[in-house]
Amino acid sequence: MAQNEESSKKKTAVAVRMSELPDADGFPIPSCWELSAPLRFSADWQGKNADPERETEVRLLWTPESLFVRFHAKYRAITVFSDAAANGRRDQLWDRDVAEVFLQPDPSEVRRYKEFEVSPNGFWIDLDIAPGGKQDLKSGLQRRVVLNEAAKAWVAELALPMKCLVKRFEPTATWQVNFYRVEGGAEPRFYSAWQPTRTPAPNFHVPESFGELVFTSRPVPRK
Repeated sequence: MAQNEESSKKKTAVAVRMSELPDADGFPIPSCWELSAPLRFSADWQGKNADPERETEVRLLWTPESLFVRFHAKYRAITVFSDAAANGRRDQLWDRDVAEVFLQPDPSEVRRYKEFEVSPNGFWIDLDIAPGGKQDLKSGLQRRVVLNEAAKAWVAELALPMKCLVKRFEPTATWQVNFYRVEGGAEPRFYSAWQPTRTPAPNFHVPESFGELVFTSRPVPRK
């Protein structure tokens, strides 16, 4: 297969059913995350200029009630907002460092999907994206973030209620998904993507470029 064909092939993310009860904060215990095979990316939104020092690793777990997303984000520098609402929500969060997941449970609604973002200091935003524009999703998400300055990495865990994503969760369904990172407070910023959008200017809102998300009850074999 030619290189450009291989790079444009849709990837598949796999969420594994959580095998243990969550911890006291409602998140997976550390050993559960090891059941999920990591997805890694460090190239920009066009699939170019990979930067291993800004690599992002994503792992996914699920229960019938929640989808759990874990980002392990290496960084060169941290740039965050200092202010947010009392609950941590921050408009325009993407203007600083963030990790993002876009989820499209119903691929037939090509222009409708959910956007979730989290920053290195724990601020967040959730949006319902539709042809008429975007609205606050009010998902009820939970988040937990740990910054390790010595390792130059931050780890963010999101607990996303299934009820904010679908009316009825079907583990046999295939969703569409993409993961992104932004680093830097002023241009040129670093925009990276799991599935490149390949737009001339940075743009993550390209659902045609999303990969697939499937759900399994068994740990994913390591390659």
